[in-house]
This record gives sequence, C-alpha cells and structure tokens, in this order.
Amino acid sequence: MPLPFSSAKVGNFSQEPPQLDNQYLQDTLLRSFLKRHIPSDVLPEIDADLSRFGHRVATDIYDLHLRCEREPPSVEQTNAWGQRTDRLITSTAWRSMHHISAEEGLIALAYERKYGAHSRLYQMAKLYLYAPSSGLYGCPLAMADGAAKIIENLDGCSWLKERAYTRLTSRNPQLFWTSGQWMTEKRGGSDVAGGTETVAVKQADGSYSLYGYKWFSSATDADMTLTLARVVDEEGKTTEGTKGLSLFYLELRDESGKLNNIQIHRLKNKLGTRQLPTAELLLYGAKAFKVSDEGRGVAAISQMLTLTRLHNSINAGSSMRRITNLARDYSTKRKAFGTLLKNYPLHLQTLARMEVETRGATLLALEVARLLGREEVGIASETERQLLRLLVPVMKLYTGKQAVAVVSEGLECFGGQGYIEDTGLPSILRDAQVLAIWEGTTNILSLDVLRALAKSKGAVLQNFALDVSSRLAAASSNAQLSSPSAKVRKAVEEVLGFAARNTSQLEVAARDFSYSIARIAVGSLLIEHAASGVGTSQDVHAAQKWCDQDLTPVITAAEASAYTLDSISADKEMVFDGFLQASRL
Repeated sequence: MPLPFSSAKVGNFSQEPPQLDNQYLQDTLLRSFLKRHIPSDVLPEIDADLSRFGHRVATDIYDLHLRCEREPPSVEQTNAWGQRTDRLITSTAWRSMHHISAEEGLIALAYERKYGAHSRLYQMAKLYLYAPSSGLYGCPLAMADGAAKIIENLDGCSWLKERAYTRLTSRNPQLFWTSGQWMTEKRGGSDVAGGTETVAVKQADGSYSLYGYKWFSSATDADMTLTLARVVDEEGKTTEGTKGLSLFYLELRDESGKLNNIQIHRLKNKLGTRQLPTAELLLYGAKAFKVSDEGRGVAAISQMLTLTRLHNSINAGSSMRRITNLARDYSTKRKAFGTLLKNYPLHLQTLARMEVETRGATLLALEVARLLGREEVGIASETERQLLRLLVPVMKLYTGKQAVAVVSEGLECFGGQGYIEDTGLPSILRDAQVLAIWEGTTNILSLDVLRALAKSKGAVLQNFALDVSSRLAAASSNAQLSSPSAKVRKAVEEVLGFAARNTSQLEVAARDFSYSIARIAVGSLLIEHAASGVGTSQDVHAAQKWCDQDLTPVITAAEASAYTLDSISADKEMVFDGFLQASRL
C-alpha cells in the first residue's frame, strides 16, 4: 500500500537564520554620535578602525564567542595522585579573546590618550562593538580597566605602576594582564563594610598575608586582583566598619604558575555568564601589598566602580543592539501566515519600540563615556563633574533593567527558535540578567543617587536641570521636537519639586526617583541628538516616542499614595521599616 505522502515532502524546509552585518556600519546612532563629538581631523582614523573591527566582531570574533559558550571553564582540584592542583581549565577560544583584547588595544586606547579627552569615548565605542561577541571576556576587561585607573592615580607606588599598570595597558598579548575585583564575601554582598572578614597580617618584608574567603571572584584566571581586607594590629585586633578596610594588591600566581596560597573551592553554577570563570576562593596566607592608606580601602576602590559601571552599561546597550539587529534581519527572512514578518505593522511596532529603548541606553552610556574622558584629562567643568557623579549610578541601574526587558522581547521575535540553545539566542538573555546585579543592584544604586544629592546639598540636581535645559535649547527651532521638549521641561520641574517637597520620603521613593532622572536625561539626549546636524528622521521619531512615555514615575507613584506610609497596612509597614533599616546600614 503506498504511503499517503512522499518522504521527499517531509522535512525539506529549512529556515534561513539571521545574519550579522558589519556592526559598526549598521549602527547609525553610534556613528553619528562619534561624528558629533570626535574632531574632524581624527575621526577618519577612528572611523576606519571601528569599521574594520565592526566586521571582525561579526565574523571570526563572533565564532570564538559561540565556542566560549559551548566550552565553559572547569576546575581540577586534585590530580590523579591526590595532590592539590586547583587548575583552572579554560577553552582555547577564551584564551584567544585575551590576545585579541591586547592586540585591539581595548584597554590601552583609554590610557595612551592619543586622542586626548576623546580617548575614553573611542575605547568605549570599540568595547560596545566587542561586548556582544566577546564570550563575556568584557568582564575581565572591565576589571582590568578599573585596576589600571586606580593604579594610575596612586601616589608613591612607582613599583606597582611598573609591575602592573604597564601590563594592564599593554598591546602585547604576551605581556597583557587582566585583573580581578574581590570585594564580595559570604556576609557581604553590597554591604562591603559590614561583610568583609578577610584579614591582613603584616610580614617582616613589608608585605601582608591575607586570610579569608572570597565568595565571588569573577575572572578567576586573571593575573592580579585588588581586594579589601582588615589589617590585624599588634594586639591581634581589627577595626570594624568601613574605616577598618584597606586596599591590597596581589598576584594570583608566581612565575611558575603556582597559585599564591589560594585554593579554588569551586566554580559558581550560574544562570548565565557561564563562559566566565567565577569561583569561591580560600586565601590562606596569600602574599599581598597594601596600596591605600590604612582604612581608606573603600575610597581607593571607588574609582574602579565608576569604570566598571560604565562597562556594565556599555554591555547593556550593546546587548540590546545585538538582539535588535538580529530580530530586524530575521523579520526579512521569516514568513508567518504566508508573508514576511516585516510586512506586519504590529511586528514593526515591536521592533521600533526595541529600537527606541536601545538608542536611549546607548546615548546615555556614550554621553557618560564622553564626560569621563573630559574629567580624566582635567578639562571637565564643575557642572560636568557633578553631572557625572549623578549619571553613573542612574545610567547603570536603568540600562541594566532595560537590557533584560529588551532582550526578552527580542527573543519573542524568533518564536520558538528564540528558546533553542543551538541558535545562540538564549545566552543573550541569560547574560543580560546579571547586568542588573553586577556593580550594585537597582536599589543599592538608587540609594547612591540620593547620596550624590545629599553630599552636594542638592546642587547636583540643580546642575542636572541646567544641563537638560541647555540640551533642549538646541531643539528650540525644530517644530517636530517642540512637544517632546515641553514634556521634558515639565518633567524636570516636577522632579525638582518632588525632591524639595518630599525629603522625608525620598529614601523609599529612591528607585522611582532614579528612574525619573534616567528618563529625563535620555529624553534630553535624544532630543539634542535629533536636533543636531547629524540628526535624521529616525532620531526625531525616537525622541518623540521616548517622550510619549511617563517621564516621571516618581510623581505618578506619589499621586497614587505609594509613598505615604500611613496608607499602607500594618504588615506592609513592617516590611518597609525593615527595608529602610537595612538600606541605612
């Protein structure tokens, strides 16, 4: 009896996957932002390098990225003879990323300062292209960047600059080092001051022996690290709290590759970032050197946080860009109900909303990079320095949340294939989830925003308002931008008024307050960019759509009595009280 169908008709369809084009040439926003801010006499050189690199991150580097995901790190704690080895095993693809990072100058660019104040922006633009194809190697690069920044600014540590700084900023793969950042311990989390139990015992040669347990140590294959510990005095006692913490430098291995009295207890089993070796480490006399004044460790390491938070946001924006680019390309290849996805207005609306969010996150991160570059060469104004202090935590907390939402939406654009590991798509979402956690969670950073306001006695908020006003002035003659500009002006007035009227409620309103600052800042940046000489109709549309949303969630929530504790039930009031007490620690 013949079969009711021919085997030739079964399974003969195959879907063309999305393709990556040159990620720089495809990114009109990145290119136009650089055109606005990089001097015309040096832009061609930078443009040519980024164009070349934009092709590379979509080809050979992307292939290595996929291999890093398929070949995660492992650890061999003992050999066949029962001897402790603590050998960290990483893939050849991961190690290739080390060489590429050095050769491409992904850290060196910022410290060579060939382009003066624009060097940091150039570096971040290149990292923006690299991050989604880096196999998470952007994490050790972020910490290497932060360590280089700290060491560069240390007084009286010429030996450390010669030993470590030259390697952290080298373009030679054989000399190039990456760094760790060991601040988290079992009790700690974001509470560094209260949670750090590692102690440092001074030795006769002036070095210290560190004893403790580091709960999270990302990039465990790094060459060096900066870490916090409490110095043991002559009576065997330590000082508690922030004043008891000092900053130490240590190298993970000696010249033979043997670990520096460090045991790798285990690698973390994480939701995402599986390519990245993150371990629990036991320090049992690790040789280290104190590089801060005693008790000034937190102040010394805070310089690293500015940079690592910027790296985090660059990663967020680039993750959003990557999924949006892939989804847009897929819409030109995938048919549903007889027609391509790109022909459905509803699908185009979804892609357009993703695009607007991506542009907002990218502009905010690039602007912070531009301001940081000016600060690093000493030409930033006081207003710009205060703006940078406010925008760094705002940028990090907001873009981290944006990335998760946009990437999740992006996976839906691929239907069931967005959930299939072989496509390489699910890892984008898994890896994006950590961006709201790394370098400070949303609530911790929201409280940091309030600290910036308190320390400046409100001046930072006034300078923020002046900065927004100056950006909107660029659009005063553009009729298409008059309505978005009016919305942003009104939002600024409302937020300043809320801060003035509700000082006692700011702590519990900190998250919505920070979101309001972020949305206003992004709105002003989008409007300014759209009104500039490089602005296009797409930029105008993005500014309009951004400003159609609620720019002041803190006002909306306040109107709904969300911050009036009297309106909350007794049980909820207990929860709020507990949170407020914890947030003050």
